[in-house]
Amino acid sequence: MRARVHVFLKPGVLDVQGKAVENALHGLGWNGVSDVRVGKILEFDLAGTDPAAAETEIRRMCETLLANTVIEGYRIELT
Repeated sequence: MRARVHVFLKPGVLDVQGKAVENALHGLGWNGVSDVRVGKILEFDLAGTDPAAAETEIRRMCETLLANTVIEGYRIELT
């Protein structure tokens, strides 16, 4: 089973990298861009065929290592 985890800073947490990208886009003439947020996507294969068990396991991974849940949220996709 293929897993994709999207990790982004929570709303209200200053995204310095997002602000830098936004400023660069403005400098290149795209002035209509605002509130840029930068995140990360992790993709991996996971043994097993039970989607519920896989999601539980991935949530444990996120809470333990993949996301800093104090300042980041995450979303899981299974295919």
